[in-house]
Amino acid sequence: MKVIFDDIELVEKLQKGDIDAFDMIYDKYSGQLYAFGLKYLRSTVEAEELVQSVFVKLWGNYKNLKKEYSFKSYLFTIAYNDICKLYRKENYRQKFITDTLYENSQSSTEMEDGIGSRSVLERVQQIVDKLSKRQRTIFLKSWQEGKSTKEIAEEVGLSPGTVDNYISEALKFIRSRLRNENLLILLLFSLFFL
Repeated sequence: MKVIFDDIELVEKLQKGDIDAFDMIYDKYSGQLYAFGLKYLRSTVEAEELVQSVFVKLWGNYKNLKKEYSFKSYLFTIAYNDICKLYRKENYRQKFITDTLYENSQSSTEMEDGIGSRSVLERVQQIVDKLSKRQRTIFLKSWQEGKSTKEIAEEVGLSPGTVDNYISEALKFIRSRLRNENLLILLLFSLFFL
């Protein structure tokens, strides 16, 4: 007969590093988190990634869990924050595409010069590699990891305004390099592969 534990008991076990408790929590909440993610993300792949992300964060923080708080709320707060990060990242990307398209008046034939996706990624990486070390680190935390300005500021020990300036300068640098090379298509590809 399978023993059923309530959330407080599961959290107590998990705080001790009990893998079985982790598995029980996964069985209990993964389906609900998946449905929650699917509702907002409308993508099965992103919803699955959301569930994985929540449980990776849970495992990374199991020693600091507070059993007196609602465990379900804790998990769904992580999921909600991850969804917000995804939305924020997509909004930045869309704004970047829109701004760049507006600023750049290349014809569509110039944009479709047959650049392969591999060379696109290599070229974008070359441009990003030309950023200063700190600027590159901050830019990649924003664009690859989808972190907010506040999160990045806490990680690198700078003010949010300074982080915003680093990101803004990095974007200007990348835009100018791509514009100078008539490679707007490179930019559009890079937004989805960076």
